[in-house]
Amino acid sequence: MPPELKQPEQAEREAQKQAEKAEVQAYFESTGFERWNRIYSDSEEVNRVQRNIRIGHQKTVDAVLSWLGAQGDLGSRSFCDAGCGVGSLSLPLAALGAGSIAASDLSAAMVDEARRRAEAAGLTAERLSFTSSDLESLQGRYDTVICLDVFIHYPQAAAEAMVRHLASMAERQLIVSFAPYTPLLAVLKQIGQLFPGPSKTTRAYTLREEGIVAAAAEAGFQPVHRSLNQAPFYFSRLIAFERV
Repeated sequence: MPPELKQPEQAEREAQKQAEKAEVQAYFESTGFERWNRIYSDSEEVNRVQRNIRIGHQKTVDAVLSWLGAQGDLGSRSFCDAGCGVGSLSLPLAALGAGSIAASDLSAAMVDEARRRAEAAGLTAERLSFTSSDLESLQGRYDTVICLDVFIHYPQAAAEAMVRHLASMAERQLIVSFAPYTPLLAVLKQIGQLFPGPSKTTRAYTLREEGIVAAAAEAGFQPVHRSLNQAPFYFSRLIAFERV
């Protein structure tokens, strides 16, 4: 394609990416925060779908904690929890004795709630820090970078770009989860059974696993663990990568 045709195309993709990001941020600073704060808590004020999402997400978090715990020596390692939400992973990881955790989220409301929960749990700010940031603006180097259930808000190309960026920050290990594309899930999504109602969430995307794996490979990582964690209305492919 001639260069003069590439520029408008790239500008259009960048504009779309920024629009997606703004939509996600606006959602999680308003009704989204209230809804997901209830889901990721012990609140009984959740419906059946939300309760099952809570169960499914906890399966994903538990799988990550199990993998990391089996590796041992958490106290000497640094972690980045990208898209930390209300601290569903960061807090138990800190409680297990992780050396340091840099947790961040696009939503300042989510970050404030995660910080509040950490303080209530008696977790020290010296080992667990919180910032509000989008994934692309994150900097630093960490032993392990983790991003759970964030890519559902972004289309394939944007998610792959985020994987490459997060991998560039990881010294040894990258762990991500996403809603995997399958023909069945695509149909369910289309008819509104998987991600119900536009008034209840942002756009939700299923991603092709081979694209996520290829993006990590470009940054020098290969998959070493996979699991599929699911509950009704929740489907999440979890992959742990290690640097080659």
